[in-house]
Amino acid sequence: MAETAEPHDVGRHLLGPHVVGQRVVVRHLVPGERGPSGGPAMTDVLGTCEAWGDGVAVIAREGGSRVQVPIADIVSGKPVPPRPTVRLRMTPLEAQLRSLVMWPDVHTEQLGDWVLRSASDPVRRANSALAMGNPGVSFATAVRRVTEFYAERGTPPIVMVEADSDLDGEFAQFGWVPDRPEEPDTWFQVASVSRALRALRDIRRIDMELIDDGHRLEARVGEEAVARAAYDRDWLGLHALNVEPSRRRQGLALNLVAAMLEWGAERGATTVYLQVLADNEGALELYQRLGFTTHHAYRYLTPR
Repeated sequence: MAETAEPHDVGRHLLGPHVVGQRVVVRHLVPGERGPSGGPAMTDVLGTCEAWGDGVAVIAREGGSRVQVPIADIVSGKPVPPRPTVRLRMTPLEAQLRSLVMWPDVHTEQLGDWVLRSASDPVRRANSALAMGNPGVSFATAVRRVTEFYAERGTPPIVMVEADSDLDGEFAQFGWVPDRPEEPDTWFQVASVSRALRALRDIRRIDMELIDDGHRLEARVGEEAVARAAYDRDWLGLHALNVEPSRRRQGLALNLVAAMLEWGAERGATTVYLQVLADNEGALELYQRLGFTTHHAYRYLTPR
């Protein structure tokens, strides 16, 4: 006869018919087996609850297999948050590397995982060191090389770091400070291209000029609004979205974003990303409507 736990060992969980369709973790007895301490053996299963009834819970693992767990054998369990999408599981470094395609003339030099960047476009992202990951040398040596790299080009040394990361703290100990102290962190946000397009399907369309070089797109409404996009490996990047103050809240930004999303979708883009200052409430409200969520925050540092 299979061994079962004492009554007080089972049944104390947050599971039931209400968790069908949710991601759950379930700890249950393994009938007929003993654990390392000599008591009943137990095991865990993580997946989506597909059914709960007739004395059995059916859990679909993320790999595709299904486990039938007798409800009487459940020791503990609870709903857990959905697994993050692939785009959210990507590291900040991996996500930031997608943006290099924005600048066709950017010059880069690898320093371990770090990327030293320089371009004719004066935007800071293209003229700062992407200091994320392991530089492959001592931190002091890495900082010295960053300083030398930009001195050779006659520009001030600037690094982009993930906000409040270990590297952010190490730079602070070396005397590096925010490049623009009054500026908030920048949020790197991502969304599903298809979801964002659905949110824009009912907007009133306007005419605009599209300049397409195959990998990059510029969308323009006269001299009143402009935005740029770049495509790389199924990711679409949006940047430089600007609308004249007198024409804001008139649908120009929505039209620019829609045009760029459609252009990216035609090329196979499934993820769209952008970067926005944390205090830009108007833009954040717009992007939230389109399904964007914050992947990570970053800031720029320079020697004191």
